[in-house]
Amino acid sequence: MKDYYKTLGVEKNASKEDIKKAFRTKAHQFHPDKNKNDPTASAKFKEASEAYSVLSDDQKRKQYDTFGSAGPGFNPGAGGFNPSQGGGRGFNAQDFGGFDFSQFTQGGGFDGQSFEFDIGDIFGEFFGGGRRKPRKGRNISVDVEISFKESIFGTEKDISINKEKLIVKIPAGIESGQGLRIPGKGEHPPAGGSAGGEGGRGDLVVRVWVKEHPVFRKEAFNLVMELDIKLTMALLGGVMSIETLDGVIELKVPAGTSHGEILRVKGKGVPYESRGVFGGNQGRRGDLLIVTKVIMPKKLSKNAQKLIEDLKNEGL
Repeated sequence: MKDYYKTLGVEKNASKEDIKKAFRTKAHQFHPDKNKNDPTASAKFKEASEAYSVLSDDQKRKQYDTFGSAGPGFNPGAGGFNPSQGGGRGFNAQDFGGFDFSQFTQGGGFDGQSFEFDIGDIFGEFFGGGRRKPRKGRNISVDVEISFKESIFGTEKDISINKEKLIVKIPAGIESGQGLRIPGKGEHPPAGGSAGGEGGRGDLVVRVWVKEHPVFRKEAFNLVMELDIKLTMALLGGVMSIETLDGVIELKVPAGTSHGEILRVKGKGVPYESRGVFGGNQGRRGDLLIVTKVIMPKKLSKNAQKLIEDLKNEGL
């Protein structure tokens, strides 16, 4: 006697929804079009279909639970859906995502039987719907290289796709490798696709690559750089002119600055938008973080050596 519950891998008290989910899984696993190199897949698919046709119908399930598949007058497909008839509208393999069911429709259904289940419901959900959606054109991907400074402040790049010239706006603070999607600027749909909507042109994906900078690196909304300072500047302090992405600025180095200390210059980092409750959208910037590197002298003159000895004597 056939054990339909075991075929679908469900318990005898399984709900209709559990049975439906189990059949979807088996249909996916054993569909012949997905297992062309497995000669057993066809038989297993038929068994799962037969089991579902019985267990999804309250009357047939009750009869099966009472008498089993060998019970008097038991016919799993009596009065049910016949794939060869297509539910009265004609069977079309394309209705089920292009999978070919023709091998099961000889003789009025699977192995000459017609099964009572909504095949449009099961395979419509599984294979993407009872009707083929308009095909969309393929996406086009292009690479664009920009400078580090352009990545911080944003820029515009001219590109040409399919003889169409486009201006791509690259936002401030973009990361290297990040993609920008421009809808409707990809390939046209294949023959039969619609001009717009789901079946329209694909998208253009612009992949942005940022060149490394010899001085600066980006950390979140901050810019980080290292700065060499002399020992005397570290001890006594002073003002240094440094080149930033905004131009030359005067940096004040405090007296007693240690090696590896971070000097912060506010508002010279990466631009970003702050969404305030009262102020709305306001453009703001991160900070410039300057990591000091105190350069120790390789050689000392006799005078410098004497001065250092004097400092040593003072406990410094």
